[in-house]
Amino acid sequence: MFSLPARQASQRVEVWRKLRQLGALPLRSSGYLLPNTEQNRERFEWLATAIRRYKGEASVAQVQAINDLPEEALVKMFIEARSKDYEALMKEIRKTSSIAPRATLTRLRQRFRQIEAMDYFDSPLRSRVDAALGRLESPHPEPPAKRARKEYRGRTWVTRPRPGIDRVSSAWLIRRFIDPQAKFAFDSGRGPAAAIPFDTFHDGGFGHRGEDCTFETLRKEFAIRDAGVAALAEMIHDADLEDTKFGRTEALGIDKTLIGWAKQGVSDDELLRRGMEMIEGLYQCVAESGKG
Repeated sequence: MFSLPARQASQRVEVWRKLRQLGALPLRSSGYLLPNTEQNRERFEWLATAIRRYKGEASVAQVQAINDLPEEALVKMFIEARSKDYEALMKEIRKTSSIAPRATLTRLRQRFRQIEAMDYFDSPLRSRVDAALGRLESPHPEPPAKRARKEYRGRTWVTRPRPGIDRVSSAWLIRRFIDPQAKFAFDSGRGPAAAIPFDTFHDGGFGHRGEDCTFETLRKEFAIRDAGVAALAEMIHDADLEDTKFGRTEALGIDKTLIGWAKQGVSDDELLRRGMEMIEGLYQCVAESGKG
C-alpha cells in the first residue's frame, strides 16, 4: 500500500506502470497494522466484515516483513504510541486525590485496562502507571496474613446451596492456594461442626467483610499475593457486588452462566465443578497474559 502527493503526477504514473509490469494486484490506499496473533486476526476479520456491510471495501493481509520498517522499528512505534497513552493517564492520576469518588477511580482503572489491552510489547510505563493507580486505590498496604495455611489443610468447607460466582471462585481459591485436599459441602445452616464455613450468612468462617466479597476476604486472610489472583479478585468483586468498583467485566459471563445452570436444575456439586473449571480457565488466561 502506498500514496504519493498529488503534485507528483509523473512519479505516480511511473510507479503504476512498474506495478503493472510486475503483475501486482492493486490494494487499498491505506492500511493498519497489528501484531499477527489469532485474536488480532479475528478482530480485523470482523472489522473488515463490518466495513463491507457499510458498502466499503476491506482486506486483511498477513505480512511477513516490511522492507523499510524492520521489526525493531515497528515494535518501537507500538511502544511509543502506548507510552503516550500511559503518560496522559499518569497526569490524570497525579491530579486525583486518594479520597476521590469511587466513580473517578473506576474510570481511571477502566482507561488503564483499555491501554493495557493495546500494549502488545509492554511499555516500560505500564508497571509504573499500574503501581500509581494501585496506590491511589489502596493508600494503605495490605496487612500480613492472619491465617496459617497449614492449619486449614484436609478440611471440609461448607457454603450455601446453589453456588454463584463468589462461592464458586472462593472454592477454586481454597483448593488452588489454601487446601489442595479440600472437600466441599452445602448446608443452609452452619454445616458439620468441624467444617469451615465460607460465604454464609452466619458468624464465623469467611464471608463478606466491609466492601470485600468472600473471594477478597480469603485472599487477604491468607495473604495470597499471586498477580493472577489479584486480578481475579477485582473481576469477582465486580461480578458479585455489581458496583463497578474496578471496572472489570471478565467474570460477568461466568456469573450469568451459573445462574442459568441453576435454573436448569444442575446439582450443587455439578455447579461447583463446572464453575471452578471456568474460573481456572479465566485464571490461566490472566496468568498467561501477565497483565491481570
